Amino acid sequence: MMNTLLHTADSRGKADHGWLKSFHTFSFSSYYNAERVHFGALRVLNDDTVAPGMGFGTHPHDNMEIISIPLAGDLEHRDSMGNTTIIREGDVQVMSAGTGIRHSEMNHNKDKEVRFLQIWIIPEKKNVEPRYDQQNFSGADKTNRWLTVVSPLGKPDGGVQVHQQTWFSLSKLEAGKSLEYSLHRKGNGVYLFILEGTAEVNGQALARRDGLAITNTDQLSVSSASGAEILLMEIPV
Repeated sequence: MMNTLLHTADSRGKADHGWLKSFHTFSFSSYYNAERVHFGALRVLNDDTVAPGMGFGTHPHDNMEIISIPLAGDLEHRDSMGNTTIIREGDVQVMSAGTGIRHSEMNHNKDKEVRFLQIWIIPEKKNVEPRYDQQNFSGADKTNRWLTVVSPLGKPDGGVQVHQQTWFSLSKLEAGKSLEYSLHRKGNGVYLFILEGTAEVNGQALARRDGLAITNTDQLSVSSASGAEILLMEIPV
């Protein structure tokens, strides 16, 4: 029987540093909740808003798959591998930190905020060679369907590649539409995050920025009476 655990938007950890406003679905930095440390290999799901011209100075990471999904504005990335890029709405970026990497993330614009999701996945193997990838995805490609944006194989399977048996999919579900999702790997779970709008998952109502952890199922059904934008993360649990 399917098991679900609802994380409402207002139950998330909150941080306000002035230049950075962040909501933490799982324990992060000064926010700690013993019951919300991770969901399987999904360790961090941060909903960040960075003030104009501000950002995260150069800092290190290792042995983590770090995925950034901009929701509005432009995020400037620089790292110790020599990458200097701008990621925008429609882009998905992955940085496999592996043996170690240093990077910075700044709001590229001086006149508007940047909003993005920062997601950390625990890798299936340690000390891989650091790697960077970024792809742009058409909005039309996710209308009323699941668009794969992250996968273990990368482009052959869809999306950017990660060192984990995880698949991320985005969908823009129109009002009155529904979708089925079949898991790629037996024993995986799903973490569903509502970016905008409202949706229902097997009868469970979800609002904007709500998250739903789902285990013990091979398939699930998602519908929306009024329309929704959804991030679905299939994760080893």
